[in-house]
Amino acid sequence: MNTESAHVLVPGRRRPPIAATSLDLLDRSRGSLLLACRTGDAGERYVEAHLGALRAAAALLAARSSSSGRSRPRSVWEVLPAVAPELSEWATFFAGSARQRAAVERGGPLSARESDDLLRQSEIFLEIVQDLLGVPRAEPLPDYLAPVSAHGSASASDRAEARA
Repeated sequence: MNTESAHVLVPGRRRPPIAATSLDLLDRSRGSLLLACRTGDAGERYVEAHLGALRAAAALLAARSSSSGRSRPRSVWEVLPAVAPELSEWATFFAGSARQRAAVERGGPLSARESDDLLRQSEIFLEIVQDLLGVPRAEPLPDYLAPVSAHGSASASDRAEARA
């Protein structure tokens, strides 16, 4: 995936201000990634990491696109390549992780490594979006991640019975 920005400012030109909506989505993206770092469940980590990437992409779309109001609802990952072609590979990657996220939310199996890998990719993606928008990067995510248990190895009802 391309981690370099193709967005270059012309010397002497100022960047337009970033809308409050975009800044809020970037904050919420980082919040999701922090939650992902703190959870001990692989499925929760995966879902929060994906939500972090989704919110970062939405921030970029909010800053760069204008709504015509006539088109059918589409996934952020479908729209992103048209608005930011330099992020097409990322859009494809996260569209695939959206399918995995749906399976995880239905109780499907997931390894700790898969959730950790998505968290790392989501953090990189957030940094790229911040660079494209000209927003200073926040502090890196903590180096420490909560230990993760495998997700989906037992059904939800089995886990509920074990807690009782």
